[in-house]
Amino acid sequence: MRKILVLFAHPVEHKSRVNVKMINTIKGLDNVTVHNLYENYANFYIDVKKEQALLSEHDVIIWHHPFYWYSAPAIIKEWFDLVLEHGFAYGKDGEALKGKWALNAITTGGREESYQSGGLNRYSLHQYLLPFDQAAYLCKMDYLPPFVIHGVHLLEEDDIERVANDYKSVILALRDEEIRPEDFPKDAYLNDVIV
Repeated sequence: MRKILVLFAHPVEHKSRVNVKMINTIKGLDNVTVHNLYENYANFYIDVKKEQALLSEHDVIIWHHPFYWYSAPAIIKEWFDLVLEHGFAYGKDGEALKGKWALNAITTGGREESYQSGGLNRYSLHQYLLPFDQAAYLCKMDYLPPFVIHGVHLLEEDDIERVANDYKSVILALRDEEIRPEDFPKDAYLNDVIV
């Protein structure tokens, strides 16, 4: 079984209906660590060595967050800036993450059709996630397609339950080695392929 690290970042978690349900659905699964960045680092003083140790202990890294202003919440950027150090994550001797898998699990307020050429947001979600893809590439990781839930403000309770269970199915498939990065086209959503 692969060990999965879910780096959860939601700055207003108390207002979340979907992300919190998704996280609660996977908490307690064997070989799955849910690490709440805002809970652990409310002051943004990230313990770099602790984070690097967590990365080293896991095979799959998931950046789970709402999609804010075409990016991630601020603590994710802070985490990248501090934790993915030269000599650890990249560079001549930086091979600690080599061969690990990485992906985003995100929620958006916008509908799927708004994330395309000619849509309200002008670009695909994959284009907005290119910095994550490139960071994974630089760190010699395999970047998988994202798990994406669009239009979260429109979801009813039954829909939320369904997407949380879909997320759990994806996590279990990753953990139980039922998928490989090469199985998916780059422009897919992981949830559309697995669920």
